[in-house]
Amino acid sequence: MRRQEHERDGKRAASAGPAEVAEPVDGAEPVDGAGVLPEYAERVLDVAELIPPGRVMTYGDVAEWLGEGGPRQVGRAMALYGGAVPWWRVVRSDGVLLAGHELRALDAYRAEGTPLREAARSADGHLPRLDMRRARWDGGAVGGGQAAEHAGDRSHI
Repeated sequence: MRRQEHERDGKRAASAGPAEVAEPVDGAEPVDGAGVLPEYAERVLDVAELIPPGRVMTYGDVAEWLGEGGPRQVGRAMALYGGAVPWWRVVRSDGVLLAGHELRALDAYRAEGTPLREAARSADGHLPRLDMRRARWDGGAVGGGQAAEHAGDRSHI
């Protein structure tokens, strides 16, 4: 599921994408109001697209990978613009599934073989969590670009 892109005045822009993509919350609009993503959000989405199927990065991991912002900024970018990328691969550090999207995320995790920890019967809703020790991706073993620069270097995570 990749963002559908087109050029507008020389800048990369994202279209609405698939029908299941939610509209930005609180009526938020991209910075220039013309459909062009803010640069930080574009970089966050680029990292989300690098994460291999069956693996995850936390919001904080993405911020450290980029060398700017923090978990809240990454979360905000994903909430507003992440519907057309594999959003289920950018997660909370405790492995709890994204509230309101648990079943869609769980379907994606199971389809990709993402390691899960079964929930205790006493857990609310009996939903599993991500097995963060096994599912967390350190940014290595992808072809080229920034990922190759980080391959084998865990200092950014």
